[in-house]
Amino acid sequence: MHRRNFLIKTALTAAGFSSLPLLAHSNTVSTPPDELMLIGPKEGYSPQIGTLVSMLNYNRSTIIGITKGLSVEQLDYRHDAKANTIGSLIMHLGATEVFYQANTFEGRDDFNDAEKKLWDDAMNLGDAGRKNIKGHELKYYIDRITEVREKTLRELKKKDDKWLMEIDKKWSNEKRSINTYWKWFHVCEHESNHRGQIAWLKSRLPGAKASSD
Repeated sequence: MHRRNFLIKTALTAAGFSSLPLLAHSNTVSTPPDELMLIGPKEGYSPQIGTLVSMLNYNRSTIIGITKGLSVEQLDYRHDAKANTIGSLIMHLGATEVFYQANTFEGRDDFNDAEKKLWDDAMNLGDAGRKNIKGHELKYYIDRITEVREKTLRELKKKDDKWLMEIDKKWSNEKRSINTYWKWFHVCEHESNHRGQIAWLKSRLPGAKASSD
């Protein structure tokens, strides 16, 4: 019992939550808070796609939770000359998802001109991202990635498990095969990876409480 509670508390703390009820205030992906930690099929989607959506929803709720209340100054904070800001990392999540939308829904391997204008700096990060992605309130970033996610969910409702399992012959070679499921799994793991970076940067903000990591 103690270990179970410890593991749940650790997971919630890492995601920016101190207790389960806070999930209801942090989730903007229309998943009831009591279902947010249930991974599996969801109504309106084919079984495997629904399972994928449940993971996408949980990951997104943790990004919203861990960034809640951050000021413009905190979102723009650079830990050192090579570091990205929390704001630019949030935009990077949106840019990556837009790329996989283009690739899996439309068969493109690059942004179109409109997408490049909004997402290119965020996709590449580096000097351009550090220079150009700043000065926005948290709502700006959350609104951008929410718009992207809403499109993803709309499009996934039109697809089935056969589509999800299809192998991309252009991306695959004699050493490895890559299917559509892997691409969207990568969106999930990519978001988890950068959540860790965001958590680290948050713990290093000026005035932040001492961290054990």
